[in-house]
Amino acid sequence: MTALALAPHRFRQFLALTKPRVVSLIVFTAVIGMFLAVPGLPPARAVFFGTVGHRARRGRRGGDQLPGRAEDRRRDATHASQRRCRAASCRRGRRSCSRAWSARSALWVLFRFVNPLTMWLTLATFIGYAVVYTVLLKPATPQNIVIGGASGAMPPVLGWAAVTDDIAPEALLLFLIIFIWTPPHFWSLALYRRDDYARAKLPMLPVTHGAALHAAA
Repeated sequence: MTALALAPHRFRQFLALTKPRVVSLIVFTAVIGMFLAVPGLPPARAVFFGTVGHRARRGRRGGDQLPGRAEDRRRDATHASQRRCRAASCRRGRRSCSRAWSARSALWVLFRFVNPLTMWLTLATFIGYAVVYTVLLKPATPQNIVIGGASGAMPPVLGWAAVTDDIAPEALLLFLIIFIWTPPHFWSLALYRRDDYARAKLPMLPVTHGAALHAAA
C-alpha cells in the first residue's frame, strides 16, 4: 500500500525531472529548422531520427544535463536555500549511468541514422551547455547566459543540418533570433529566483545589478 501511495508522487517527480514543456519547446524549434531547410516536406527519416536524437539529448535524463546537474547538486548542498534543495532532491540518486547511456545513445542515433555533421554539432552544443556555461560561466560572470545562451539557440541549426547535412545562412539567422531573445527571457526568470541565486552565490544579473535596474531596462 505504501508503494502504491508513493507512485503518483514519484510520477510527478519524474515528470518534473524531464521538464516536458521546456524540452518540447527545444525539440519544436529543431523540427521547425527541419521544415524550413527544404522546399516541401523534409525527408521523414531525418525528421524522425533527428527528433528522437534531439529529444534524448535535451531531456533531463539526457546528456546536456549530466555534468550540469552534478554541479548544481554540489552548489545546492553548499549554498542554496532549503526550498531549492527540496526541489532538487528528486534529481539526486543513482541516475548517472542512465543519463550517460541516454547521451551516448542520442549521439549514436544522430551519427548512424542522420549524419555526422548533426552529431558533431550536437556534441559541441552539449559541451557548450554542460561545460562552458554550467561549470565555467555560470559561477563566474553575470554575462553567463549571454554567452551560454548559444547552446540553447542551436536546435534550429541542428534541425537544418539533420535535413541538409549543411549549415546555411538562413539557419544561422534562426540561431541569431533565439540567441538575442534568450538573455532578457532568462533574466526575467532569474528575478523570480533572485534570492536563491544570491544564497547560492551565483552572479546572475538581478543579483549583481539589482531588480530595479533590470525592470528599468
